[in-house]
Amino acid sequence: MSGIRVLVADDQEIVRTGLVMILGAQPDIEVVGEAADGRRAVELARRLRPDVCLFDIRMPGLDGIEATRSLAGPDVADPLAVVVITTFDLDEYVYAALRAGARGFLLKNAGAAMLSQAVHAAAAGDALIAPSVTARLLGAFARTGPASAPVHPVEVLTDREEQILAVVARGRTNNEIADELHISLSTVKSHVASLMAKLGARNRVEIAMWAYETNRVRS
Repeated sequence: MSGIRVLVADDQEIVRTGLVMILGAQPDIEVVGEAADGRRAVELARRLRPDVCLFDIRMPGLDGIEATRSLAGPDVADPLAVVVITTFDLDEYVYAALRAGARGFLLKNAGAAMLSQAVHAAAAGDALIAPSVTARLLGAFARTGPASAPVHPVEVLTDREEQILAVVARGRTNNEIADELHISLSTVKSHVASLMAKLGARNRVEIAMWAYETNRVRS
């Protein structure tokens, strides 16, 4: 099995070099490109089609949010997996990153292990949000409000799907959900796929956003 191909974009060379070294030390991760600004990051991402893009929020020319939207936004037919990483622990950044299509949000002090987890999660279609911001997501959504009215499911969600929805919205991975609900991993995947189909969601972050916007999840 080939490794996870990652593109790293950060305008600070010392930070970018550190991220590349951390990821490159992982046996199943290969850094295939580096960029110092958002426009170059988008250009490289479209050409290289990495499995995961790791973008800083504050970059010259085109910031990480806009770069993410260009590659993973609602209008992108074949979105890439993007993890946003930043020094700034601000709710509006979390909301903007997820709204733009990011599959993960991390702080730069998260550590090598969590960085690796976020890349693996994004590559697998999961989402990893920094623990320090996960609990505040609902508040950020409540203050900002959805960009448009939440969609109605094409079919009513089953009780089990509502249960899966709640734990997906709290940032749990498929393995964690299986352990928490005492069901098989394949069953979790089946329910997540059903939720995506019913909600018209492209990934589990969009499932989580729908849960917040329809008040399925409360802090």
